Amino acid sequence: MTYLSRKIDTHLSLWRKNPGRKPLIVKGPRHVGKTESVNRFGAVNYENVVYIDFIKEPKYKMITSDGYAVDEIIRNISRIDPSKRFIADKTLIIFDELHEFPQISKALKFFHLDGRFDVICSGSTFGTNYRSMESESIGYKTDFEMRSLDFEEFLWAKGYDDAFVADILDHMMKTKPFSDAMVSDCGSLFLDFCILGGMPAVVLEYIAKGTFEGSLDKQRQVIADYKEDIGTYAEGMDKTRTLNVFNQIPTYLAKGNKKFQISKIAPGARFKDYRACIDWLSDAGMTNICYCLNFPELPIKGNCDERKYKIYFADSGLLVAQLDEEAQEDLRTNKNLGVCKGALYENIVGEALAKSGYELYYYKREDSTLEEDFFVRTASDLIPVEVKAKGGRAKSLRTLIDSERYPDINCGIKLTGGNIKYSNSIYEFPYFCAFLLKKYLKLFNFVR
Repeated sequence: MTYLSRKIDTHLSLWRKNPGRKPLIVKGPRHVGKTESVNRFGAVNYENVVYIDFIKEPKYKMITSDGYAVDEIIRNISRIDPSKRFIADKTLIIFDELHEFPQISKALKFFHLDGRFDVICSGSTFGTNYRSMESESIGYKTDFEMRSLDFEEFLWAKGYDDAFVADILDHMMKTKPFSDAMVSDCGSLFLDFCILGGMPAVVLEYIAKGTFEGSLDKQRQVIADYKEDIGTYAEGMDKTRTLNVFNQIPTYLAKGNKKFQISKIAPGARFKDYRACIDWLSDAGMTNICYCLNFPELPIKGNCDERKYKIYFADSGLLVAQLDEEAQEDLRTNKNLGVCKGALYENIVGEALAKSGYELYYYKREDSTLEEDFFVRTASDLIPVEVKAKGGRAKSLRTLIDSERYPDINCGIKLTGGNIKYSNSIYEFPYFCAFLLKKYLKLFNFVR
């Protein structure tokens, strides 16, 4: 089976080179490629790999029955499968589907202190299960959060190299417009990525066939699996409410202001009854929450109203899979990303920012029409990011830059379907540049 190169590959290589490395937990939602990446890393870098899947082989849940000491666990694994070898300093032990047997996290301390074997745990981050692991293994593990492919990884899958990405960034740094051919080619690639999303199985089939055949069915299967996970793992809360929130996300994204309103999700619904459900979906890696700033100023951490928020899907393919038949046809046949009043545009940009490591914030001024889609920051500036589903003026962006009420804002970024341009402190980039914004902001000094 073809392996898709992922950014976790670099992280895993650096982890192995660290002489003081601790057991690693690779966490993230289902279907994002955790198992494939970890197994390939083990096969390439270790003489011996011991792989245990707690869902497929639940018998291994008894390996801690005699305690959490390394020798006891190894003895019990060997008793179940005598063919498994444990070669000191040459063995990687992979505990997969960690959420199904979180108790194994208690052993990570002992594996670290023992030092003979490297350990990677892989699993989904299902709320209370992961929090219990955190408390039991704190100080004796490191974490890596894995998501579905971002646009850069999609470009790798299509055969584009780092030089191609570097060229895009170079154009951004120099505010140098792309050629018409570049805009067309990258725009087409980006549209394909938006339709497919970043789930590896969906992308692999698209790469193999060269068409979108079967992609919608695979996307809808991911949705079905996520709903099943909600029913199985959303412990300590109302699973029906959690599923209701998940199902309602496309409806609210299709609205003009896209704000998620608990009061309208069900008769008598209250924020306090649904807060845990919303957090669970985010913790599970299924959604990204975008909170409303109290006021657009630095610092932004903690400067938000947790009762006002938008909810985006963590992978835009999940939103595409839930569009109705008419919207599906409009998107695929007419290449109209503006279906659902720009919901896809915002979801895609929110996804790109989240995958770059940003927390998501927006702003809506209650006494006016002023509203901004996203905010990012540098060391000294707060930078509004406006996503334009259609061309035209960015009135709110202009107000935020020009008004003396917002001293932390000196420039802004507008993402459109056009080319690179700069005018009056607004930097305009094509949508496909969104995945590079963090690198861009680290390198560039804005004109004031």
